[in-house]
Amino acid sequence: MTRERVERFEANRRRLFGVAYRMLGEASEAEDVVQDAWLRWERGDFAVSPEAWLTKVVTNLCLDRLTSARAQRERYVGPWLPEPVRTGGGALDPLETVVQRESLSLGMLVLLERLTPPERAVFVLREAFGHSHREIAEILDATEPHVRQLYRRAQQHVSADRKRFSPPAEQHRKLLDQFLDATLRGDVPALERMLAADVVAWADGGGRAPAVRRPLVGRDEVVRYLLLLVRYADRMRLTPELVNGEPALVIHLDGQLAGVTALEFDGDRVTTIRTIANPDKLAFLAKQET
Repeated sequence: MTRERVERFEANRRRLFGVAYRMLGEASEAEDVVQDAWLRWERGDFAVSPEAWLTKVVTNLCLDRLTSARAQRERYVGPWLPEPVRTGGGALDPLETVVQRESLSLGMLVLLERLTPPERAVFVLREAFGHSHREIAEILDATEPHVRQLYRRAQQHVSADRKRFSPPAEQHRKLLDQFLDATLRGDVPALERMLAADVVAWADGGGRAPAVRRPLVGRDEVVRYLLLLVRYADRMRLTPELVNGEPALVIHLDGQLAGVTALEFDGDRVTTIRTIANPDKLAFLAKQET
């Protein structure tokens, strides 16, 4: 393989990983897809542009994996949440617009689980990467009217529960700091002021880490859950970092990476808390620390 061809692939690697990660919600699987695309690139012969060829290969590899992933997630122990990825260092492209950052958020990746694999492919390629309906039709070997129909259906499935208000990054970080301070001090009145009445807390331990196996609903139940963390305060280090395009808390327990907690807000009230503690899902994040 020529050096130019290797460089062409490497120039597309982050974008390809971004497509695969948004399609699958799993960083480890996305890495495998990009590696499979590389193997096909080595022996591929194409007449269209390399970028278009690679996007098509990655998209179709993801469609194949999504079919089997659905069956696996039905057997998953407790709630299933996506794998978190640090984004402060430009690990995923593109993130230039609000829509592109939203397409990467843990909340959006959860919503994308409602879509069929073709709907998810169309939504990701259109919203996050700006492909035209015609380009997507070529990638999926579909007609343009069918792609438009898939996109409309995907929008309908996602729009109902799309975040009503996403605070600017600076305000999000400030609210996150306030939440962290109130939690570690066990300040019940402060937590009650910050939490929406119908707040929901989700935790993904996958049967591999201690975690509640059902969503906790309501301010009182979530406050009791948060107060349990106080007993571990002297063993924990919670660091605000940019994860999946938004500020989140990266948790270390006794010096070891133990979880990621992300918050969703409506105004200045926390509406959703998502914690990923399954060590398998923290492996990519751990690699990013080294």
